[in-house]
Formats: sequence, C-alpha cells, structure tokens
Amino acid sequence: MKDIQYEIKLRPTVADDLETLFEFQLDPEANHLAAFTSKDSANKEAYINKFTRLLADPTVNNQTIMAGTVIVGSIAKFILEGDAEITYWIDKPFWGKGVATAALKDFLAIETTRPVFGRVAFDNLGSQKVLENCGFVRIGTDKGFANARQTEIEEFIYRLDH
Repeated sequence: MKDIQYEIKLRPTVADDLETLFEFQLDPEANHLAAFTSKDSANKEAYINKFTRLLADPTVNNQTIMAGTVIVGSIAKFILEGDAEITYWIDKPFWGKGVATAALKDFLAIETTRPVFGRVAFDNLGSQKVLENCGFVRIGTDKGFANARQTEIEEFIYRLDH
C-alpha cells in the first residue's frame, strides 16, 4: 500500500454530503469500473432522494470518507437478500493512494456484522485488491446486468467472516 499523505477518517454521512458524493459517481471511468450502478446515475434528484432514504434506514451504515477536511468518498453496509454487503466509492484523484483500503479497515472496526460480502466487477482489479488487503476471500462468481456498461458481466463475490 502506498503511503497516505493525509489522515483518513470516517464520519456518519449527512444529507449535506450527498451533493459531493453525487458528483464523484458521474465520472465515466469510475462508473465503468463500478459497473453495477443505478439505471440513471446522472439523475441528481433521484440520487439525492435515494440516499436521503438510505440515511434514515437503520439497517444501512453510511459513512463519509474524509482526507483531512476534504470528502474523498463513501462507504456503507447494507442488506441485500438477507446478506450484509459493503460498498464504497472513492473520488478518482484519490485512487491508488491506499484511501479505500484504509477506509475499509476503519469501517470494518465499527461495522461488526459478519459475515459481510463484497461484490466487484471481474475487471476492477483495484477494488479486488482493496477487499483482499482487508481480509476478504473470493468465494465465487455471479453474472448480472451492469447498468454502467449496458451488458451482462461477471462479478466476483468476496466474503469476510471475522
């Protein structure tokens, strides 16, 4: 992991964070790598409405990733079909700097639900490394329609038990 030049901290996501987080997910390359995005990720009103609802959902743990005083991403635990899953999004200028790994390690210390799963597009090598660096083990594959690519692709399923 590369040295981080700033302190990474998590804090609970608040409604005021959503404008910034919305902007991050508009990046075409980031959208392509995430692959499994919402059907209309450019619809700001839909994004704000969806995430405002999620902020009020007690089964979702939404955290904003800070580098010093700057918002650089988000990380969350949610329930999908009875399983706890994690998701994270890092602003592109902070890719490859160890931010996601540091944030996920911190997140796993406060979000203790286990097992917890992570899913990642087959070609998102950076995200695969983040999960593996945090102790997740690849347990299988699945196929699904990736809105960002408008086609079905393979995704890898990771699991963390402790």
